[in-house]
Amino acid sequence: MSYIARDDRPADKAERYAEVEAEILAVLDGETNLTAKMATVSSMLSDAFPAFFWTGFYVVDPLKENELVVGPYQGTLGCLRIPFSRGVCGAAAREGKTQLVEDVHAFPGHIACDSRSESEIVVPVFDANRKLIAVLDVDATEKAAFDTIDQQWLERLMARVFADT
Repeated sequence: MSYIARDDRPADKAERYAEVEAEILAVLDGETNLTAKMATVSSMLSDAFPAFFWTGFYVVDPLKENELVVGPYQGTLGCLRIPFSRGVCGAAAREGKTQLVEDVHAFPGHIACDSRSESEIVVPVFDANRKLIAVLDVDATEKAAFDTIDQQWLERLMARVFADT
C-alpha cells in the first residue's frame, strides 16, 4: 500500500509516520489537557492516512468498572460504550496489549459499530504510572490494512503523547 505525503509525493509508511509524529508532537508541545491531546491525535492521524476510516479514542470510564466510553474521534458514529469483555477495543483494554486484526469479522466478539469496517488496530494508552486511560482505535474499510509498522509507530506515538499524563 502506498501512502501520500502532504506534497502529494508517494511516501514510505514508516517515513509518513515519522513526519506525522513530529507534527503531532510540535502541535501538542506544552499541552496538558487530555481531551485536547486526543482530539489532535485523532484529527492529524485521520488526515495523514487515507486508509484510516475511523480514528479515535475510547476512554476508561472512571464511574463504570471495566468499561470504555467514546472519546474524541474522526469518522462515522462510533459505539458509545464498550465493556472490557467485548470486541477488539475491550480486548486491548483487558489485556493491555495492542490488537492487530486483519479481518474484524473473524474476531470473536467483534462489535460492529459500522458494518463497513474490515480491519482494525487498537492500541492501549497508558499514563505516566502505566495505568490504562484509554485505547486508540483505528478502523479501515479493507482487510489487512494494518501491519507491524502501524503497530510500532502507533504504540510509540501513544507513549510519547500520553506518558506525562
